[in-house]
Amino acid sequence: MEALRLSPPQTLLLRHKDRVTQTPFVGSHITKKCNLPLIRVAVSKPTAEISSPTVTSRETDVVSSSFAAAPSAPRKKVPANSLQYPSGYLGAAPERSVDEGNHDVINAMGYLTNILSSKVYDVAIESPLQLATKLSERLGNQIWLKREDLQPVFSFKLRGAYNMMAKLPKEQLERGVICSSAGNHAQGVALSAKRLGCNAVIAMPVTTPEIKWQSVERLGATVVLIGDSYDEAQAYAKKRAKEEGRTFIPPFDHPDVIIGQGTVGMEIVRQMQSPLHAIFVPVGGGGLIAGIAAYVKRVSPEVKIIGVEPFDANAMALSLHHGERVMLEKVGGFADGVAVKEVGEETFSICRELVDGVVLVSRDAICASIKDMFEEKRSILEPAGALALAGAEAYCKYYGIKEKNVAAITSGANMNFDKLRVVTELANVGRQQEAVLATVLPEEPGSFKQFCEMVGPMNITEFKYRCTADKAVVLYSVGVHTVSELEAMKQRLESSQLRTYNLTASDLVKDHLRYLMGGRSDVENEVLCRFIFPERPGALMKFLDTFSPRWNISLFHYRGQGETGANVLVGVQVSKSEEDEFIHRADSLGYEYVLVNDDENFQLLMH
Repeated sequence: MEALRLSPPQTLLLRHKDRVTQTPFVGSHITKKCNLPLIRVAVSKPTAEISSPTVTSRETDVVSSSFAAAPSAPRKKVPANSLQYPSGYLGAAPERSVDEGNHDVINAMGYLTNILSSKVYDVAIESPLQLATKLSERLGNQIWLKREDLQPVFSFKLRGAYNMMAKLPKEQLERGVICSSAGNHAQGVALSAKRLGCNAVIAMPVTTPEIKWQSVERLGATVVLIGDSYDEAQAYAKKRAKEEGRTFIPPFDHPDVIIGQGTVGMEIVRQMQSPLHAIFVPVGGGGLIAGIAAYVKRVSPEVKIIGVEPFDANAMALSLHHGERVMLEKVGGFADGVAVKEVGEETFSICRELVDGVVLVSRDAICASIKDMFEEKRSILEPAGALALAGAEAYCKYYGIKEKNVAAITSGANMNFDKLRVVTELANVGRQQEAVLATVLPEEPGSFKQFCEMVGPMNITEFKYRCTADKAVVLYSVGVHTVSELEAMKQRLESSQLRTYNLTASDLVKDHLRYLMGGRSDVENEVLCRFIFPERPGALMKFLDTFSPRWNISLFHYRGQGETGANVLVGVQVSKSEEDEFIHRADSLGYEYVLVNDDENFQLLMH
């Protein structure tokens, strides 16, 4: 609820006495032939340099030379919904092309040998590979969980950060390291610095929850809270790295970071005693999947390496689809650990050559997998940590996979407690064990009783009824059911002229309208928007300063989701002649938003 605090946000908070001056399926399926002859990846330096302790890459070149250097060409910006396909479908399968004359393309043996000799075990554990007994029985496959959530910082990120830092020369370590992160990478760098005895500065956005920056501080790092976004924190970190001679530790786009993450794949190959069908990997910037692919495809090329992304944070799928790195116009923040607008250059080069494709999953499916993990192991994963498990289940169901060994990386367990409310609400929807429906009744004596008789033995978990002059609408949730039971009930209602709508897929209904049912009114010139408020003090006042008292606010419904912000449904009375001015102000506010005036579900339930 930080966004509803009325005090203005502080632009910079300093820790450790630090002083700084603020400065539903669209398109066709993509099916492409996958060749597996020589396994080759593109990296930015020769093999000899990759194995050197002073490894460099495009990322470090940028950091050490010019922080203000602009890319040679603007990155193509694309909306996340420009590439959508059914959940579980293996899409974005890249074309395989090997250019024998390209000197930047080398045999993957360089990555393989470096992964085998990685120093990550100075600080990380070899995480267990555990069978998910209940889930395996339900899916008819052997589902194996690679428990990276059991690492000392509850995330795999420790591996890459330590591997890079451990290979720095002594004089570089003495000058210290710096990184920008709002989550798991920050803790990985902090613990690595503590183990190596060097000074670490972590730049984090001011929106970072207190529990996260305090965790980093407890590990001995200096925390600087600066900027409203990750990009601002990163710009500060790179600038300070240049000024103080510190080494910037990137979260994913560096060979040594990729090599550190690749030890996860090495362990799976060693731990798995039977033939493995596929490894499912959560994808943000691509460091983890690139490292796993670089190792596994060299030693077991028959094993599929499948990335998993949320539908609204599919930067890797879109990049593979376009054949080049692209930037998302907006990125969904529910699975904040993978909320990346642009994948890495190095990671994309590897993924384009080695991964088999990307599975997309919904927020509901992620919540269902968090619940699955709790029921299996009594552990609570963060949304990004459950992403691979959701993808594995969706893939097995979509293709009817049976009696195969499938591994999923449970990549992290740094869950914000506030987000559990949303998870519990959506978990059964994600399991397809709860459906949200609306039925329109004639407003006449006996119609409500007739409706209840038609529903029959179905388990109703939520029920709202509201009548108008000539009709009534019932909004209700149906509990544990099969698809055939739900369809039979729908047919009973439709045969009695009771029009019924399945609203389960509508986030607008699940986040807002189910709580506003009955609050009908016909407001003149009402513009309806869904905003995402950042979770920081003063966010509401900034919103109000933008629109009020210029226009009257007719509807306001706030649903917090923890540190990733809050979903807010807003109604504002704006005349036709003022709509352009309203859009301009909404754009300048800087909060993500979408107009929902024409949403059919809103019209059904609220008018």
